Amino acid sequence: MWGFGGHFCYLDYARKASRDGFLKNLVSLSQEEPMLCSAADGTVVCVQSSMTPGKKLEGLVAATVTPMTPDGQINLSVIRKYVDYLVSEQNVKNVFVNGTTGEGLSLNIQERKQLAEEWVCQGKEKLDHVIIHVGALSLPESQELARHAAAIGASGIAVIAPFFFKPTNKDELTAFLQKVASEAPAVPFYYYHIPSLTGVKIRVEELLGGIKEQIPTFQGVKFSDTDLLDLAQCINKNEREQFAFLYGVDEQLLSALAIGADGAVGSTYNYLGQKTNLMLQAFAKPDLALARKYQFLTGEFLSFVIKLGFGVAQTKAVMTFVSGIPMGPPRLPLVDASEEFIVKAKAKLDSIVWPDGD
Repeated sequence: MWGFGGHFCYLDYARKASRDGFLKNLVSLSQEEPMLCSAADGTVVCVQSSMTPGKKLEGLVAATVTPMTPDGQINLSVIRKYVDYLVSEQNVKNVFVNGTTGEGLSLNIQERKQLAEEWVCQGKEKLDHVIIHVGALSLPESQELARHAAAIGASGIAVIAPFFFKPTNKDELTAFLQKVASEAPAVPFYYYHIPSLTGVKIRVEELLGGIKEQIPTFQGVKFSDTDLLDLAQCINKNEREQFAFLYGVDEQLLSALAIGADGAVGSTYNYLGQKTNLMLQAFAKPDLALARKYQFLTGEFLSFVIKLGFGVAQTKAVMTFVSGIPMGPPRLPLVDASEEFIVKAKAKLDSIVWPDGD
């Protein structure tokens, strides 16, 4: 059975297609309008998504945590509450699912599909963009995830560079990305650049030269690197293309905004989204002194927790005590945050006096 695993929530529009060749039909349908699909009794039911079509991806994008049960299974039951929390408490209406923070490469294909379905489903009429990371070491798996994201009505897909057998030049990387993007020909495509984890150090400035001819759906980059020279050249040389450049190093976001970044994708926007939105507002005024205060305070917290040891497991712990939503343990080889970390991180976050007085 392929579908929402009991979380089917789109009732406004339906189409039925026979199971024979249904995935091909789903991709065809999704090119006309975003669709969500579930299967029961041999019948596939497809329903219309209502993400914000055609709206440029900008502002804050939360790199979502993958909630898990105490025994390490994905916990779909809290996604609805998670969506409501991001929108109402953090004023964040864009999400990046199954990325680094979401432990995407530690999940199997079925788990990644279920999470993608649930985020798209629960984000209906609440979120502006649900971007699904579909990168994988295996090209066929990445292509399968891309087709699936198209079929369920995702707002966009993103792909990380393969990092075991690595592309060694622009042409090799572009060829891999093109093979994935072509499986979702109506879905905006984003390159996820994070060389500190992939070891793929091909400059994005170089990658973007002529990329629209190779990947017509290319819309931008999740730029998770501290090389602001590369980012600046990307922005400067591609102004006509209207690409979205989303910065992924949270503690340096203000610097990226100053050179033209459109927004950011990051884990801290799960729990510091409201504060970072205030920084964005201050920057836009412009009130750079106020914007710097917010950036410095975010940096103060991150500097503190990094010294304690900070990664995905610790992000899950912070999200749990800030949101009240149980995010559960990480998946091995990552291990739970220590109680000492949780106590110290919570005390530090509570001690920060923000400019808005909260």
